[in-house]
Amino acid sequence: MSSEKRELASSFVPGDIEGPLYSKWLDAGYFTADANSSKEPFTIVIPPPNVTGNLHIGHALDQTLQDCLTRMKRMQGFEALWLPGMDHAGIATQNVVEKQLAAKGLSRHDLGREDFVKKVWEWKAESGGQILGQMKRLGDSVDWSREAFTMDENLSQAVLTIFKKLFDQGLIYRAERIINWCPRCLTALSDIEVEHQDDAGEFVSVRYGEGEQSIVVATTRAETMMGDGAVAVHPDDPRYKHMIGTEVLLPLVNRMIPIIADELVDPDFGTGAVKVTAAHDPNDFEMAMRHNVPFVVIMNEHGIMDGTGTEFDGMDRFEARTAVVAKLKEMGRVVAEKRPYIHAVGHCSRCDTTVEPRLSKQWFVKVAPLAKAAGDAVRDGRVKIEPAELSPRYFEWVDNMHDWCISRQLWWGHRIPVWYGPNDEVIVVGPRETAPAGYTQDPDVLDTWFSSALWPFSTLGWPNNTADVKKFYPTSVLVTGYDILFFWVARMMLFGLFAMDGVPPFHTIVLHGLVRDQFGKKMSKSRGNVVDPLEFIDKYGADALRFTLARGSNPGKDQALAEDWIAGSRNFATKLWNATRFAMMNGATIDGPLPATESLSDIDKWVLSRLAETTAEYTSLIENYEFARACESIYHFAWDDLCDWYLELSKEAFASGNAAASQRVLGHVLDTLFRLLHPVMPFITETMWTTLTGGETLVTAAWPVADPSHINKKSEALVGELQKIITEVRRFRNDQGVKPSQKIPGRIIAPADVTAYSGAMAFLLKLELTEFTPSASVEIGSMKVELDLSGTVDVVAERARLEKDLATAQKDMKTAEVKLSNEGFMAKAPANVVAEIKERMAATSADIERITAQLAALK
Repeated sequence: MSSEKRELASSFVPGDIEGPLYSKWLDAGYFTADANSSKEPFTIVIPPPNVTGNLHIGHALDQTLQDCLTRMKRMQGFEALWLPGMDHAGIATQNVVEKQLAAKGLSRHDLGREDFVKKVWEWKAESGGQILGQMKRLGDSVDWSREAFTMDENLSQAVLTIFKKLFDQGLIYRAERIINWCPRCLTALSDIEVEHQDDAGEFVSVRYGEGEQSIVVATTRAETMMGDGAVAVHPDDPRYKHMIGTEVLLPLVNRMIPIIADELVDPDFGTGAVKVTAAHDPNDFEMAMRHNVPFVVIMNEHGIMDGTGTEFDGMDRFEARTAVVAKLKEMGRVVAEKRPYIHAVGHCSRCDTTVEPRLSKQWFVKVAPLAKAAGDAVRDGRVKIEPAELSPRYFEWVDNMHDWCISRQLWWGHRIPVWYGPNDEVIVVGPRETAPAGYTQDPDVLDTWFSSALWPFSTLGWPNNTADVKKFYPTSVLVTGYDILFFWVARMMLFGLFAMDGVPPFHTIVLHGLVRDQFGKKMSKSRGNVVDPLEFIDKYGADALRFTLARGSNPGKDQALAEDWIAGSRNFATKLWNATRFAMMNGATIDGPLPATESLSDIDKWVLSRLAETTAEYTSLIENYEFARACESIYHFAWDDLCDWYLELSKEAFASGNAAASQRVLGHVLDTLFRLLHPVMPFITETMWTTLTGGETLVTAAWPVADPSHINKKSEALVGELQKIITEVRRFRNDQGVKPSQKIPGRIIAPADVTAYSGAMAFLLKLELTEFTPSASVEIGSMKVELDLSGTVDVVAERARLEKDLATAQKDMKTAEVKLSNEGFMAKAPANVVAEIKERMAATSADIERITAQLAALK
């Protein structure tokens, strides 16, 4: 350590230190990992935010926890790599650029594919990635030299490589299936791109067929009935058994369709008979495949009715719904009035358009063998999910995963590497390969999640066997929200195990919850409760925001966030700052070894014991991803043990100038505390530590290891007695109206090991240890403190005040007792009212006991 000491500013101003410190860390290269080092690796890859994004509170939580782990592991001597980057976010990014063109009266088709993609790259260079700059504001210790983007050349090579490998093994195929379709974005959507909302719909019951050969079908989508290929009933439904295998007339288009039996039909739902519209419903598609029902497409990609041969062609799907029901009523086909029905309806997450199930030829990944491997890796312990109670959610997904539609009808993204020959030949072009002359490439691009599923190894240089792949794969831990467990985490498992010869992409999956508002409600723009983390950083500092988020993060649980709590964390930071200034002004030092234990006071031994216990507990909690409990542990040590007790109990020694041992102990405690807190609160701890110690940086300083020899239960018990005495006498002084600054005569009657610290206690309690005649006393167990309150309290007036308070309390108690003994009242009173009265009784009883004791103490 350098002997040169700097002075700590008189007040803590986050904005003065954060920017310069982060620049210092970057310039020094502290965050750059070395693939050739002999240190054990610790790797985290950041969940890549969208290139269109800004730092939101979920990112801030996610990155705070990742940074906490990375900084701790770096200090523990690991070769720590936290790899940053962004996702190209196909639909979202294309929408942004298309909106810019639309403002100029242009569409992407006016530019053509090549020029449009150039335009997107230009936008990415100019405006994309704002979030990366915002990550620096948060203090993220990521290795910027390895920053990745899913459309980078080497990551694109990884996409081509795995596509060809999957295709060659028969795990990628093209087929007509029902997919999620956005009529506004004009593309297929993955499940993650669909948000389900409870929408109000209406059931309408329609009679198909004539006379006895008729059946009533209930539907919320009357507009699709012109595409019906069958009516389905449950095979054991006695109402319809006699109709199975017969045909009924489909209204509006006058086509005969069969009645089929399928166990998928719920006989208790609606009329027990359902229309089978194979080209416009995923469940109907499955039934149609089983029963060879025809696929009739009656809607185009824009959600416009098309090809029905009826008056409804050309209508928007929702316009047609109303018109079809009106027509059916006119025909006498509606046998029951429309009734409200709330059901979950998919909406495009980008534009909120109602998703349309659509029959379309798309590219799919056959997931069954991949999903089995992903499930086995967790079941056999190669991958651990924290918290363990979320494992069933993972299994529910991977054990029931449908084939994954990976093609998107976009221009921005990884172009599907499939080429079609003049005679319908199909080839897949891998890295550094070219298609033969006369071949045409598939126009679609891959789902964004296809490339982000490769993130844990493509960012390290795969498919090449780079030094980074050898050193840092598999990654150590994935920290992410439980809300993308199914969509991103599971897909990384699928591809990681497949591409990396059965080695999973991470050892541990740590799932945290969502950040909600202070009332526990989900944040949304419509509710007006969205918070901007950058505003909080501007107002309170990054350390305060980080500490608040980490302190609220219990594994797998959502957390509420209120500005008051961030302000409280800022107060905590200020408390530490002021404590450090006090320590430095009173000669705290980190020079030389700690004094021999036998030469220390019990107060010094106590704080070292608490420090050792806190160090062990805090380290274990973070390593087990119990961030909230870890922060509570360190908070109470710093605020309660150190600031409120150790510094207070040591003030007499510091004031007397006879505190060399305590100065060294205090320096050691602060040095250790700042190291422990650094991963959560990097800016303020770095400033205080370098000022106190003259050291270069905490980023690479050694992580503290608890010294079990410092644990001293005897000293802890003794200081516990001192704390009881001080707490009770302070309470008594306050109750008696003695001013906090006023000195009064007093003596402490207790065992010798306690009275050895009478000077320290008297200093805090403003007692003069002189001869006097006591006028009051405070008993604490077997110990007693005698006081002379003469001249400080008007005993007659104080007795009158206390007697008045006692009478009021006794009257309140009597009133409550009368109510609770009244059978009529108790029979009618709500439970919460009764509970409130009982709570007031308990509080009043405590008041009576306290006031009675105060009166007894007055002489």
